[in-house]
Formats: sequence, C-alpha cells, structure tokens
Amino acid sequence: MAMSGVPVIVLREGSERSTGRDAQHNNIMAAIAIGEAVRSTLGPKGMDKMLVDSMGDIIITNDGATILDELDVEHPAAKLVIQVSKSQDKEVGDGTTSAVVIAGELLKRGEELLNKKIHGTRIVQGYKKAAAKAQELLKEISIKADINDKELLKKIAKTALNSKGVTNAREHIAELAVDAALAVKEERDGEIIVDLENVKILQRQGKSLSESKLVKGITLDKEVLHHDMPKDVTNAKIALIDANIEIEKTEFDAEIRITDPTSIQSFLNNEEKMLREMVDKIANTGANVLICQKGIDDMAQHFLAKKGILAVRRVKKSDMEKLARATGGRVVSNIDELSADDLGEAGHVYHEKIGEDDYVFVEECKNPRAVTVILRGANKYTTDEAERAFTDALSVVRDVIEDGYVLPGGGASEIELSLKLREFANTVKGKERLAIEAFAEALEIIPVTLAENAGFDPIDKLNAIIAAHGSGKKYHGLDVYTGEINDMIKVGVVEPIRVKLQAIKSASEAAEMVLRIDDVIATKPSKDEEGAGAPGGAGGMGGGMGGMGGMPPGMGGMM
Repeated sequence: MAMSGVPVIVLREGSERSTGRDAQHNNIMAAIAIGEAVRSTLGPKGMDKMLVDSMGDIIITNDGATILDELDVEHPAAKLVIQVSKSQDKEVGDGTTSAVVIAGELLKRGEELLNKKIHGTRIVQGYKKAAAKAQELLKEISIKADINDKELLKKIAKTALNSKGVTNAREHIAELAVDAALAVKEERDGEIIVDLENVKILQRQGKSLSESKLVKGITLDKEVLHHDMPKDVTNAKIALIDANIEIEKTEFDAEIRITDPTSIQSFLNNEEKMLREMVDKIANTGANVLICQKGIDDMAQHFLAKKGILAVRRVKKSDMEKLARATGGRVVSNIDELSADDLGEAGHVYHEKIGEDDYVFVEECKNPRAVTVILRGANKYTTDEAERAFTDALSVVRDVIEDGYVLPGGGASEIELSLKLREFANTVKGKERLAIEAFAEALEIIPVTLAENAGFDPIDKLNAIIAAHGSGKKYHGLDVYTGEINDMIKVGVVEPIRVKLQAIKSASEAAEMVLRIDDVIATKPSKDEEGAGAPGGAGGMGGGMGGMGGMPPGMGGMM
C-alpha cells in the first residue's frame, strides 16, 4: 500500500494476501474439493474410503462425518465446510455427505454466476431466499408419521443403514436401533424426547454382527467382587451407593500408642464392627445387589458375601446415573439414609465373561429408561463401523419420533424442491432470480450422484425422475437396486424431515459463507515463533494458502 508515493507496510513480512476473484476462486475450488472427496460414498451403492493416519492406524468407512473428521485439511475454506458438516452430524446424526455434496454444487453454480459478473452479495441473497423457501416446501411435501409404528421406524433406520458397511445385518441393526429409541423415549413438558445419552453402546469382538443384542438395562464392564458372592440374582433389589464402604482414614497424621497387647485386638474388632454395621444397614433394606461408585473394603466384601449380596465397586458416575434411570432406584451418598424406597429393581443381574473381559448385566428392568446395546463383530474395524452405522440409525429414528414427519428418499425430495424452486424463481425479479435457479439446479446433484454411484446413466435417470414429478408423482425417486423410478414411500426408502431441513440449511450456510469472502490474508509465524514450536494456527493457514496455484490450494496435504 502507498500513500503520496511513500510505501506503508501493514502486514508482517512473508504474509500472503489474495483478493477479489482470485480469493473467491481459490476458496470455492477448495470447498468443492471437499465435496468431491466424499461424493463417491453417497447412497447404498457408494464406495468406502480407507483412511490411514500418521501412526498407521486404519479406518475403513463410507460415513461422511468420519471421513471429513479424519481428513488432514490445511485450506481455511475447506475447514469451514468441514465445520458445517460437523454441525450437521451433531444436530441430526445423518445427512453429512448430502450436505457437503450440495454445498460443493452450490459453490460450483455460484462460481458460474460470478464469472457472469453477478456480485457475490446478490448470489448470497438469492441463496438465502431459496434456502428459506426450500425449507417451507419440505414441510409441505412431508408426510405425517405414526411414531408408534415400529415397521415405519425400521424402514427409516434401514434407509440410513443402506449406505453403511453393515448391509448383511441391516435388518437386525435397524431393529436394535428402533427398540433402543423406543425404550428411552419419554415425555417432557408435553414433548416427546429421545435422549441418546441413555443408550450405552459396547463393542465386543468375536461372533458376528447378527449376534449383537439389546440389553433392557445396563451392562457394566466390571466383575463381581468376591468369589463367595452370588454370580446370578433374580428379582434383584439394587442399592446404588455413592460412598466408600470402608473405614474413613483421618486427613492428618496421627499416632496411636498401645501399651496393652489386647488393645490391638480391640482396635481391630472395632473396625470390623463398624464395617459389619454398614453391611447390615444395606442388607436390612432388602437389597441383594450392591453397586458402589467408590471403594469397598476387603472385610466388607466378606460380610456382603455372607449376606448373599452381589457387589460391584468403582462404577463410573455416568453408569450410576443410567442405572438409576433403568432400575428406578436412587443413588444415595450416605449409607445411614438408605431405605427400601431407594432400591432399584431388575429381573435379572448376573456376571458373564465375553472373550477375556468380565461384565455384570443388569437387565429385565420393568420400565428401563436407559439401555445398553452390545455390538459384536469379527474385528475392531467391523465393530467400529457397526457403531457408526448404529449411531446414525438411532439418530434418524430419534428425529422421526421427536418430529413426527418423514420425506421420500432416492432423490425424490430434491427433485420436487428443484421444480418448485424454479416456479418460485419466476416470481422474483432481478439477478437474485438467477441465484435461486442455480440453487434449484444444485439440488439435482443428489439423484445424479446416486445414479452415478449405482452405475446408471445419471442424465437418463435424472430426466426420468423429473418426468415422473412433472406428471404429479412427487414421491417418485431412483431405486438404486433396480434402476427403476418408483414411489419411494411404497418402496420403504424414507428419511426424517429433520435431516433434509438441516442438510439444506447447512449446505446453504457453507456456500454463503465462502461466497462472501473476497480477501484472504494468511500470516506466517515469525522466526521466534517458529523456534518456539508455534502450533499450526496462523502458520498452518499460511502453508495452506501457499498452494494457490493449479490444484485447489492447500489440498495437497489433504489426505
């Protein structure tokens, strides 16, 4: 920068700056590259990605959220798109790949409009109007769902699982997801809530996915404390205690002088008496199972075993809370306050060894508001992917139970939106109309990608779906297994409205954010900072911006 011929240096030496169309183009290309990275994973026929980290650990998945989370991305615009994908996953649990692919296509169309000399602000305004209208239209074409219809909920879960690596056990995993969601469903202030925190997921290698199971209660990765304690208790009365069942040690140094040898025995007898009294208080409530968040003294374990009480110690706080929900008990912090009313109930509490690990199962609870799902698989890769798939299925079932509305899949919703948005564009004047039309065209990327990934001609299938919708068949989409254009509701390919709404919102916000940037300033760390081992914050951005050449900048180190 120069004023009156005198140069004025504003940025630190070595800083890089890109402005105007150069900045917009580079940002758009980087964001589009992120969409292309996950596009081939979309749909039931999508391919998997193998991700290898710096330590050599491998992840094999086609879950968009996992792929984007593991990518080592330098370019700041690409990072923005990934952040949006994470919010999609956090909010609704599915639809991450769709959101990123749509965002990439919106930016591609936005680039075309910028090349036609349409200002970025006008494009952003058009996209905002289109996104708002699209969300209105989605609500209009959605279908009311019976949230107690288990078959419908299973179809929704299976639609989410179609593209996952658990296809062989899809039916079973979908059933587990529906049963788990319905078990923890509750009403709060007149609203139906499904809190997924109350579903505990355990992975165990060995056996097959089809042998995964739902425990209507809680599974603890603990063992029964004493060999003389019962290992199997029916009609369990469970005491939940958040206190040490041992003699409290003094907080300060103390010295006890004993002159008479018999006093030693008296001292020990007194400790034994105190522990016996603690155990008697627990037993007198009628408890035959004790689950303790803290420690249990060896002598107390012996007394508990003599009373026929199954005991577990050092249980995590989160598991104690889940146990209270599952069994209807109350966690007590003072043994003196424990009463029969505080006890939880379970039909069956037992110890079982799975592989080399010990577990205590608390199951057959009457009204379990917390449950455990045990996922089995041949190896860690299988159970990891099973957990990702199960979490997605659980999330979409939750979405439908809470919202009560569904939409057709297979690209049907996107094509209906595209056609309606084109009609809406005709009512808008000025250059914003072009942006709305571009938004409508961008939505077509979903059925096009589904067709591509299934090996069909994308143009033929796109035209066939558009023709079906033009004749009033608004629920028709692509059946990727047969290649036919069918009613997706009848075929059973249904998705929650929440996933589609959030995908449109996330994609639109990501595209608008990138399109509004016309100046990128990347600072590099000074020599002092480099010597001190400065983290890759600003320096990382500088390195990303250094690639502003042919390939999308900074994407060289992306994977």
